[in-house]
Amino acid sequence: MSAVIRDARDDDAEALIAMIGACYGEHPGCILDVDGESPELRAIASHFARLGGRFWVAGENGRLVGSAGVAPGAEPNTMELHRLYVDRSQRRRGLATRLVVLIEDEARERGATCLDLFTDTRFTAAHRLYERLGFVRAPGTRTLDDRSRSVEYRFFKVLTAEP
Repeated sequence: MSAVIRDARDDDAEALIAMIGACYGEHPGCILDVDGESPELRAIASHFARLGGRFWVAGENGRLVGSAGVAPGAEPNTMELHRLYVDRSQRRRGLATRLVVLIEDEARERGATCLDLFTDTRFTAAHRLYERLGFVRAPGTRTLDDRSRSVEYRFFKVLTAEP
């Protein structure tokens, strides 16, 4: 059975936080501090609506197994991919690709010509996915002032009119 993707609701919070927390837990030193650093996870749909974006979750057998969002980026005609996470049990089954394609389509519909994302330097499997899907890693890194001491790469993809 393939995971079903739908628009997120604010009441997905508990399951979303648990899934993202499990993904963070796979990487030494990654800490999901919801109340201190990511309070938007408690009302994800409302948060992305305020940003002018959209957020999706994927479920299978009554369990949340994936997530991804998109919102306007910092530059004109740019959208930014946010919080692409897939439960370990669902990896290498195409779910992350389905979520990225959904985001690319949404970005195109909104007139974006570029899709940006930031990803922790520790998330090497994600880097391989993004590169396989046509994203290019920009030079340099950015350092966040967070409990995880995150250092992030920026990836981007120029969006053509048709995928």
